[in-house]
Amino acid sequence: MTTSCTFGEMMIAALTRTIADGTLVFHGFGSPLIQLAMHVAKRTHAPRMILVAGATYGVDPEPPFLAPTSNDWVMDRGASSSLGIEELFDLAAAGRMGRMFLSGLQIDRWGNCNVTALGYPNIKLKLPGGGGGCNLSCDAAHITLWTTAHRSPKDAKGQRRFRLVEDCDFITNLGHRTRDGQPAKELGHRGGGPQWLVTELGLFDFDADGHARLTAVYRDTSLDEVLENMGFTPRLAAKVETIPAPERSVVELIRRLDPLKVHEKEIRAEDLRREFAIT
Repeated sequence: MTTSCTFGEMMIAALTRTIADGTLVFHGFGSPLIQLAMHVAKRTHAPRMILVAGATYGVDPEPPFLAPTSNDWVMDRGASSSLGIEELFDLAAAGRMGRMFLSGLQIDRWGNCNVTALGYPNIKLKLPGGGGGCNLSCDAAHITLWTTAHRSPKDAKGQRRFRLVEDCDFITNLGHRTRDGQPAKELGHRGGGPQWLVTELGLFDFDADGHARLTAVYRDTSLDEVLENMGFTPRLAAKVETIPAPERSVVELIRRLDPLKVHEKEIRAEDLRREFAIT
């Protein structure tokens, strides 16, 4: 009998809970954690969600297992149809994309993400870019942000490079406010902005001002650990809860979908050693 889960399985379950039934959900390229979260949601609490695969744009595929790359066509197996990229953007622009998952090398207090360049005002490092995330972040009804690099260890000089920063050096994907503090809703975009931020240390939502707010931590994580690994001070929920462990059936489903443990490539070595009891 399964009596425990790994940290990866714990985070996948937390990501899964951000998905509501009956919505069209898109995940983009790359993240096995997000792919698993979507397929688990579809096969458990959200059977009526419309799952659009990130590389193939397959609609409601039923892959037998998670491939090492999201660009593998096994991930399109069983799809009812496939979208063209222009159709995907049209769906979002028409207000039909219920949720999208996004991340970045920087995520700031307003939920803006940077995957374009580090260094402000002078660029120090060019990054891959947004791949359409800018447009989609302005159109998707809700966004779930995630990172497995919240923890920011000190370098040889005793300095930290935070993943969660006060302001992004460059805004690739729009959050709730611009760099100068203008609310995104004043810009006339359709989307509702980030709703959740899931990290390896905690769970955040965004308050009425659009500011990140810590709502829960993992059983093995302290509030101090969350705060000392951030470049800004988040607001706190009235009661910071403990993130619940997944049900045994969810853990077993994740293991069936990912026999190759592809999702572990997205997790740091120290987090691979974390384990949680389940009932």
